[in-house]
Amino acid sequence: MKKILATLAAVATGFVAGILVAPKSGEETRADLAKKAKRLQKDADKTAKQVEAAAKDSAKSVKAGAKKVGEAATETAKEVKGKVEKHFK
Repeated sequence: MKKILATLAAVATGFVAGILVAPKSGEETRADLAKKAKRLQKDADKTAKQVEAAAKDSAKSVKAGAKKVGEAATETAKEVKGKVEKHFK
């Protein structure tokens, strides 16, 4: 996530620097700004979808791991209960 934010910050910084030193007319600059803003929006949307997919995958993995731990804990509790009952009979 930090890499994504750093990349976006670098892109924005380069974009601003390019605008400041570009010898273009106002109309050309506005057209470039609009084009680049659309491109940045597409990139941001794509990144957001990738982050969302990664978060969903992580949530599934955590859920599956928690289920396995819960099943193992239940089985261990049953074993302990059986040993305790056997010991006190």
